[in-house]
Amino acid sequence: MTLSSAPEAAAVQPALRGSVLVVTIDHAPVNALNAAVRRGLIDAIESADANAAVRAVLIVGAGRNFIAGADIREFGKPAVPPSLPDVCNRIEACGKPVVAAIHGAALGGGLEIALASHYRIAVEGAKLGLPEVQLGLLPGAGGTQRTARLIGAQAALSLMLSGRHVGPQEALRLGLVDRVGQSDDVFAEGLAYAHELIATHAAPRRTKNARGLADKEASAAAIAAARADTQKKSRGLLSPLKIVDCVEAALNLPFDEGLRFERERFLECRESPQRAGLVHAFFAERETQKSPETRGAQPRALDRIGVIGGGTMGAGIAVALLDAGLSVTMIERDDASLERGRAHVEKVYDGLIEKGRITQEIKARALQRFDGDTTYDALADADLVIEAVFEDMAVKKAVFAQLDRVCKPGAVLATNTSYLDIDEIAASISRPQDVLGLHFFSPANIMKLLEVVVPARVAADVVATGFELAKKLKKVAVRAGVCDGFIGNRMLAVYRTAADHLMEDGASPYQIDNAVRDFGFPMGPYQVVDLAGGDIGWAARKRRAATRDPKARYVHVSDALCERGWFGQKTGRGFYRYEGGARAGKPDAEVEAIIDAERERAGVTPRAFSDEQIVRRYMAAMINEGANIVHEGIAQRPLDVDATLMHGFGFPRYRGGPMHFADSVGLENVLTDIREFAKEDPLFWRASPLIVDLVARGKNFASLNQAD
Repeated sequence: MTLSSAPEAAAVQPALRGSVLVVTIDHAPVNALNAAVRRGLIDAIESADANAAVRAVLIVGAGRNFIAGADIREFGKPAVPPSLPDVCNRIEACGKPVVAAIHGAALGGGLEIALASHYRIAVEGAKLGLPEVQLGLLPGAGGTQRTARLIGAQAALSLMLSGRHVGPQEALRLGLVDRVGQSDDVFAEGLAYAHELIATHAAPRRTKNARGLADKEASAAAIAAARADTQKKSRGLLSPLKIVDCVEAALNLPFDEGLRFERERFLECRESPQRAGLVHAFFAERETQKSPETRGAQPRALDRIGVIGGGTMGAGIAVALLDAGLSVTMIERDDASLERGRAHVEKVYDGLIEKGRITQEIKARALQRFDGDTTYDALADADLVIEAVFEDMAVKKAVFAQLDRVCKPGAVLATNTSYLDIDEIAASISRPQDVLGLHFFSPANIMKLLEVVVPARVAADVVATGFELAKKLKKVAVRAGVCDGFIGNRMLAVYRTAADHLMEDGASPYQIDNAVRDFGFPMGPYQVVDLAGGDIGWAARKRRAATRDPKARYVHVSDALCERGWFGQKTGRGFYRYEGGARAGKPDAEVEAIIDAERERAGVTPRAFSDEQIVRRYMAAMINEGANIVHEGIAQRPLDVDATLMHGFGFPRYRGGPMHFADSVGLENVLTDIREFAKEDPLFWRASPLIVDLVARGKNFASLNQAD
């Protein structure tokens, strides 16, 4: 068979350069490994073996990448031969030396192709990695077997369990590549290397025979340590422990048996609901970056940023901005407050230094771009100002009146409010078109979510600026409409209420927290209250008291704790006791006594709940409110709700977010639960019209997502 005889092989272009068969992968935009590329590679290798004039093969990528990995357009579709394992095995079996010349991305299956090659060269700017774990998978084309044999168990496990990328110099140190090119001309560097191998009569050098696992005792110890660490850090996840199992197989089994073992584990992961959840999360995070207001709109300048308020949130926002290379001016009401704000910023950096994540030099460079003032006039040249002051409408309006006075025309004026009506704030000044919500989540320099809240009168380029800022800060931006709590906090209020009902009806807060953690959240709802500070929710409840439906059930336990000054970790007591400044709380018998008293006051006879019953109610409340938010247009699509809950509220990523989870268990089953719970409390458990409509039409939330 000639390489040109199959039309689908056009994505792979072979050309004989002297005695080197140059195999160029040209499948825009990123040279993903679709069926045409896989078939083309096998055809090229077979042609090389059959042609006596070919003495070496060079595999190189056209454009900006070697091979960026699997083709996401094939996700969830029936497999088309040849499989990637067959391609890798055929490359490794080639009788002529095969060189992989790597530039740009060599990720996932792309790196597996390179590992199956006999020699590897990378140029500056290359990034190599096996990120399959992030999609609930493992390297399934020999990647676990070849990587471990090539660079050893410890390095291979570190690479695969983290999913991280390495540059060419680190790849050389690890042994992933044999050399780093002297220039960034990957074709010239690869061709020269191939000719050098021919001149020295180099034979094919198969990775399956590499000696990275020769020290059995050290390899076994590395595998055992990785297993223990993975069990602790990847609780509930399937693929990380399967990766450890595969590396152990590489140590103990012959290569061909190890390949079979790996493939079985790969297929287990591929069929797992976790894989589907993680793939959904992957698509959702990309789709949330699209907003109807930003189409065709160019973002405004983002160089000098003002931050109003130097408390925990303001300092966190300032650090996030500084880390992105932006210049920041902090405004506080007096010198003492400004000094505390600067101290808060420095404390964040000092904590990172203490943990070994940054150096003193990095802190010093960041602080060179940080200054502060006690007058708003210092913001005259700011491109964007973010206020992070007390959650009170009068206070916010006073700040915006000052910004309206001093800021230059075209400056973006953003509020970090968690709940308040941004349309009302915008209407209070002369330039409502410049007002935007940028709702950060605490700690703002760590949490990845940024709700970009779009008021009615905002200009399109202001919204585009919000999304551009999120990109600079490496955050996941989600468009939200204006309502009390936007997407995330509005949902939090509802599913937290469901938890409170469960608590008053008989479940302890500690059982609820345990059940929610076992579902996959890093913390339960009452641990979150204690971490954030019970006084924050208390203030919000008091603010809403006047508009609360008098017929709605209201649980007073949290208020009773706050009335005692028990606000959580910062006061040493909340739902839990925090003795001696401990970060981890212990159950508190006095809290349970308060709960018992509140049950008696409310005339509630406590009953037992299983963990499964707790999770069903907790999730039904979350899903139902998410559906209402989509139905009202506060969120564009269900996937925006999913991204918000995953990145702002700890929803387990491998479950894909609450709306994807609802689809996975069956939306009709969720509706059945809601209707069953409504028999006890029809006011709280009112089924969302969107859920009712979708179930009636035999549809699910995925049908509303452009990305799915």
